Amino acid sequence: QVDVTAMARFFGYVDVTDSGFIVAVLSIAFNPLFWNMVARWEHKTRALSRVFGSPHAACYCLGAVILMLNCVRSHCFTEAMKSQPKLEGLDCHWAYYSGLAILAVGTLFVISSFLALGFTGTFLGDYFGILMEAKVTSFPFSVLDNPMYWGSTAVYLGWALM
Repeated sequence: QVDVTAMARFFGYVDVTDSGFIVAVLSIAFNPLFWNMVARWEHKTRALSRVFGSPHAACYCLGAVILMLNCVRSHCFTEAMKSQPKLEGLDCHWAYYSGLAILAVGTLFVISSFLALGFTGTFLGDYFGILMEAKVTSFPFSVLDNPMYWGSTAVYLGWALM
């Protein structure tokens, strides 16, 4: 016998039939699948490097596509959040400011990760054969193993609370 009360409570707060919710979930799942498949394909074939004339140009183009997909994902997430039921307990100042603080910490981790890695380090340059001279161990990598992922997660959590 399975206790489904937690799942029933979850479905009371999330409208999984909302088209905006479905599009947001699909965009959240699609982005990492897309860029990892493209990066692995590039690593095996070097096709993008040949098409764009150099590994750097190909990496910059893939990075631009990833950034555009992230903008679409963020828009879909925002629209889904607007259309979902609201938790009454989170409709207060402390939830808003907690969300803002979590968002700020997440943004700090994302931006500092990008600054530490550079564009090609952030956007899969190693799959294009663009390697860094040494492993990055400065902040935020001195605090977390995957600060870009944790930071992005914090940004979306903070955004959801707000």
